[in-house]
Amino acid sequence: MEPEQRFRLLQRARIRNLVKRGGLLLLVGVVLYYAVALVYATKTIYKVRLNYAVILEDLSGDRRVVKEVGWHARLPFFTRLELEVPLMNQGLYLGGTPELQRIMSLGNVALWGSAMLTYRIVDLERWGIENKAPQSLLQNDVDGIIRDVMQSHPADDLISARERIKEQIYTALKERPINVGGLNLEAKYGIEVVSFVLRDTGFGEKLAEASEEKKRRELIAEAENYAADLEASRTRKLYAAFSAAVSDFRQTLELRQGEEAVLFDFLNQQKWATAYEKNQQGQNTFVLNNSGGAPALVLPTPAPAGRKDALPTNGQAAKDPKSNLRPIAGEAYKAD
Repeated sequence: MEPEQRFRLLQRARIRNLVKRGGLLLLVGVVLYYAVALVYATKTIYKVRLNYAVILEDLSGDRRVVKEVGWHARLPFFTRLELEVPLMNQGLYLGGTPELQRIMSLGNVALWGSAMLTYRIVDLERWGIENKAPQSLLQNDVDGIIRDVMQSHPADDLISARERIKEQIYTALKERPINVGGLNLEAKYGIEVVSFVLRDTGFGEKLAEASEEKKRRELIAEAENYAADLEASRTRKLYAAFSAAVSDFRQTLELRQGEEAVLFDFLNQQKWATAYEKNQQGQNTFVLNNSGGAPALVLPTPAPAGRKDALPTNGQAAKDPKSNLRPIAGEAYKAD
């Protein structure tokens, strides 16, 4: 066999050898990958992180808490990781959502509010072993206690006295039994209530508009009542001043009982005189005061030349239908 042919055969044998080894290594790698994936999927080897704990169900059926930080191994298919529990502070929203929730106040007024409870798990056996689905159970109990306290207050307190109501809810969550003679939240679930906050409370849009309209009307009514009180006070003061003036006037004139008519006639004449002084433009009215008893007369505008009109001499109205005189207030006459 020639050297060149021998070299080609050796070269092919080497390549075939490399392919076989590569395929074998690939197969081993795939097997290892799937083995690791299987171990990871079944959590045969698991890790406990800092501030976390794991509840493990053993082969015998016992449930125990694993809190040591690091890697741990268990039997596959015969044991089960039941729950991973965070030991840090956790939040729990009213209704399980940060969105606003509808709440009825003491006066059956609908409000919208949101709240959040902060708690920490301190007893893992009570939380994860004695309670099935503890998160759901805690959510229902917290919602019930918060709504009980909030619905025992009127709507105005829920808006303006948030600090006081917040402290009442915190005390109820931390200390008050869920039922009379029962356990409180901390004893039932093995938690510590850290804090509670009312995130928001308010009326709905339509109720807010109605409330603003009511306040506006109350302010208008209050202003009107204030103005009416001022007017009534002014009227009372004027009446008192007028009564005092009349009394002083009677004492000065030494009027006896039954002579008030003279006083009121004088006041009536003063009223007409004041009216004349306020508006003299276009007036042809003259008020004559005569203590002798003669009535007041209104002199007409002087008649034009050639016109014959005469005034009566006895204070009576002229009988001529063309007369330009007419009575005023039963005492005076005014020109038409």
